[in-house]
Amino acid sequence: MENQKIKHAGSLAGLVMTSLALLFGSMQANAATYTLTVEPNYPTAQAQEVYKPLLGYLSKSTGHTFVLKIAPNYHVHWRDMRGKAKVDFTFEEAHFTDYRAKRQRMIPLVRVVEPTKYTLLISDEMASGGVQGLIGHRITSMSSPSLGYLLLGEIYQNPIAQPEIKSFAANLKDGVEMIFAGESDGAMVPSYIADQYSNLQPAMVTREMPGRALSAHEDVPADVRKAVSNAMLKLHLDNNLYDVISEIGTAKFVPTNAAAYAGSERLLSAAYGYAPPRYATSAPAKPATAPAPKPKP
Repeated sequence: MENQKIKHAGSLAGLVMTSLALLFGSMQANAATYTLTVEPNYPTAQAQEVYKPLLGYLSKSTGHTFVLKIAPNYHVHWRDMRGKAKVDFTFEEAHFTDYRAKRQRMIPLVRVVEPTKYTLLISDEMASGGVQGLIGHRITSMSSPSLGYLLLGEIYQNPIAQPEIKSFAANLKDGVEMIFAGESDGAMVPSYIADQYSNLQPAMVTREMPGRALSAHEDVPADVRKAVSNAMLKLHLDNNLYDVISEIGTAKFVPTNAAAYAGSERLLSAAYGYAPPRYATSAPAKPATAPAPKPKP
């Protein structure tokens, strides 16, 4: 009798182990690898370090694997975007988010809670001249078509009254460091970075844009999109990811949609290679009704 109990227990344990193995195997079979494309605001190696905890968090939260995809600079990022290079998820500013939503079937899922603003920082010595005082002087920015660079174009619209824009910053803080080193007179940076430098003066702050968004391609299964959205909405609750969310420059993520970004891509009209969407270049529609006949004399 005792032997039968032992045999039964052994069979039950074997059944449980087999079921767990099948379940684990099924989970592995259903797991997929997705790319997260981000703007080149850091050198590639530094970006891998910055986003590594976030990628690990998403992988753990969803059961899928996430890998970072980043171009070496904005020129390549923009070229790949125009060429419709395959992307799964993107984390980008409003002008890119709107562009992809309209042309590449990308779905904005969540965004940083804060709107995006850029601040033109200057040293105390340059403060008295303000924005106009920088004409002919050096300003550092990420290269075109980064949002900061394009917003500078809205400030300085006169082609013969422009600062010298140095657009070879390797990361968002390079311009600030160049001010301290005497290599630049101003730096165009996101306001969340500008707020970290109380020893510099804001020459101006740009208009607000919708905050940076995480978008997913339509081809990503709906359940995966939902799992990623849920994970990002809980990101601020994970103390282990404080450095990630701090580096991103937000307090938390909130839900969003394509309508929130409609029209933002117009900024890209100043970028090399931009073509307006087809609906914006189509011929005007004919009147729905024929014009009324002219009265007889």
